[in-house]
Amino acid sequence: MALPRSFLFGSSPFILRSRLHHITILLPSLTTKPIPSLSFSLSSTTAMASASPAKKVLVPIANGSEPMEAVIVVDVLRRAGADVTVASVEKQLRVEACRGVKIIADALVSDCGQTSFDLITLPGGIPGATNLKNSEVLQSLVKKQAADGKLYAAICAAPAVALGSWGVLKGLKATCHPSVMDQLAASGATAVESRVQLDGKAVTSRGPGTTIEFAVALVEQLYGKGKADEVSGPLVMRSNHGDEYIITEQNPTKWTFTDSPKILVPIANGTEEMEAIMIIDILREAKATVVVASVEDKLDIIASRKVKLEADVLLDEAAKLSYDLIVLPGGLGGAQAFAKSETLVNLLKKQRESNKPYGAICASPALVFEPHGLLKGKKATAFPAMCDKLSDKSEIENRVLVDGNLITSRGPGTSVEFALGIVEKFFGREKAIELAKVMVFVRP
Repeated sequence: MALPRSFLFGSSPFILRSRLHHITILLPSLTTKPIPSLSFSLSSTTAMASASPAKKVLVPIANGSEPMEAVIVVDVLRRAGADVTVASVEKQLRVEACRGVKIIADALVSDCGQTSFDLITLPGGIPGATNLKNSEVLQSLVKKQAADGKLYAAICAAPAVALGSWGVLKGLKATCHPSVMDQLAASGATAVESRVQLDGKAVTSRGPGTTIEFAVALVEQLYGKGKADEVSGPLVMRSNHGDEYIITEQNPTKWTFTDSPKILVPIANGTEEMEAIMIIDILREAKATVVVASVEDKLDIIASRKVKLEADVLLDEAAKLSYDLIVLPGGLGGAQAFAKSETLVNLLKKQRESNKPYGAICASPALVFEPHGLLKGKKATAFPAMCDKLSDKSEIENRVLVDGNLITSRGPGTSVEFALGIVEKFFGREKAIELAKVMVFVRP
């Protein structure tokens, strides 16, 4: 069964609240139950990560992989201190994931055949999951992983298309994207609708909209619940997974476009890769025309958690065009690079003066918009630890805030809501909710 064309900060110290995450666990003679949240204080993500020995993780990617599912998992696991190898099953390091997102792997899967991993986790996407399934080296690695009683995982189409076809889910409870549940059941697994499912050493999940939950569950399996809570806090995750999202709007203004919304997403060294990829992926899935522009002097950038991304164009080239929206991801290093880019700041000022939409998430509202006067007379939010830099803090607790032609949001865990808020402003609430359900961000 074919999956539809859908989903498919920098490292500053922060103190935040933990958010609730749910994982269904299958253990002999025990019933399933959700794991409750814990409150904690976190003084340094870097110190936290170094406190535990690094676990070795393999994340294979292919042409047609779902970029959110690959990048979010890599980002979250690296936050936990894991030694993550992003490996291409293609003949080259560069892969073109779903919706034209370009990711550069760290290694080739063919060079990882003799390496031992604590976890192997597969992203979904079609044809990405099929391309992973067809890798003999990867199949051998995962089968050995299962036989050795070590952790293996997959999300979206990959549990059914790859793990199921290799026979490593037979007799286990597992989940996957709703569109391939029949295929999963046919593989001998017991197909369930959990957002994240653990049975034995197999961890499975449903789609792009469950990926952060899935990634945090993998951290818990590798390092324990304490570490999972520490990592999940700065993500600003929501506690009501599966419910409809909410955006707060003041001074409602109609956002207009001709044919398809043309959207500029700049990226830089130090950009928060999760935020960038979620924005790009979701807006392209909504049929917006998204231009990814590097503010560096080359197309390739190294994001905050060392994921290597390739832009479509350099910013100087992108600046020759006009846009219906300019939207900035966060990440401390990336936001600092944006603030120093005269070309980008001038584009943003022109956008505001023309009464056209512009937006930012995480560190960027505080480090880019505020110092350049782009929040004057506007309500905005930002990453919690950055909100003290905002002149007007009256609405900072909102996860997604729209004020006329301005949209701002808080962090990685609010990025899906942020992108859906943009979809809603351009296409309407019905289209946004439909997309959220396909992603399994909102219950189908």
